[in-house]
Amino acid sequence: MAELKLQFSRRAWLLGLAAGFAAGAGTMATSQDALAAWKPKKPVEFVIMAGKGGGADRLARFIQGIIEKNKISPKPFVPINKGGGSGAEALRYVKDKAGDPHVIMATLNSYYTTPLRNPGIGVDISKFTPIARLAEDTFQLWVHSDSKIKTVDDYVKAVKEAGPQSWKMGGTGKGQEDSLVTSMLEKKFGIKMTYVPFKGGGTVAKQLIGKHINSTVNNPSEQAGFWDAGKSRALASFTPKGKLAGKFGNIPTFEELGYGKDMVYYMQRSVVAPPKTKADVQAFYVDVFDKVYKSSEWQGYLSKKGLIPGWLTGKELTSYFTKEREAHRTLLKAAGEIK
Repeated sequence: MAELKLQFSRRAWLLGLAAGFAAGAGTMATSQDALAAWKPKKPVEFVIMAGKGGGADRLARFIQGIIEKNKISPKPFVPINKGGGSGAEALRYVKDKAGDPHVIMATLNSYYTTPLRNPGIGVDISKFTPIARLAEDTFQLWVHSDSKIKTVDDYVKAVKEAGPQSWKMGGTGKGQEDSLVTSMLEKKFGIKMTYVPFKGGGTVAKQLIGKHINSTVNNPSEQAGFWDAGKSRALASFTPKGKLAGKFGNIPTFEELGYGKDMVYYMQRSVVAPPKTKADVQAFYVDVFDKVYKSSEWQGYLSKKGLIPGWLTGKELTSYFTKEREAHRTLLKAAGEIK
């Protein structure tokens, strides 16, 4: 009888354990289903923290096209440029949309520099909801193809001969990516230039082709069309050796030219949502951009436009953002932009 009771108790315990696992699995499935259940009920505001025509704008509109073409979202993504104050307008707008499920933002490195330079806007990027990093963009040093400058040495000599008042370097905003890269050039080669800020990288590229400025550090997507047309010349790339493939891989890096490994700078191309975005909403957007990242259109764009692939999401992406913020704090201090 004792043996029968023991067998019965053991059988009951096993049945209870199995039921517990089933209940847990059911809860997990329900939870996953709930996370995947949310979908936008109206068009999504795809905020761009830069003006029209630049790399961030071109990229966001290209992504919008991928989403629409492949019917990845039941509602359209509508690009909205908010580049005022070097992206401060966009940052504050998205912060104030905390919890709004129909707003996301395409970021660039002003995501770090603008809050550091303007603490008064009250933005802490660690509070935004991470969606995805899709790539890291690159920078090259460009001159007009009519210029006699063929090498970096030629460039340094020409800048020194012209003097800081005459040599104009075009870029996007003050204290932003282009000005930081310009500062890197000045410190590396002991030169000084007049930095001329414009609203977007596309405008900067056109200013070079119009010969209104002497040089730029445009992203490939901003200069590629002019380069293909033979109107601009790339002197060097701010990337490590072997990082770029395709035609952009033919542009020598500063390292390959013998100037050391320190002349490297990237632009992150990521997407975030407002603070306090719910988990099911975040899961929807992560899934959308995962599909974008894996699409043939996006993979082709990476190669054609000289971007370096690099998917990142979740806590790892937030960690990446905060580390890059500190790296940019150091760069801004070195450039005299902040104390």
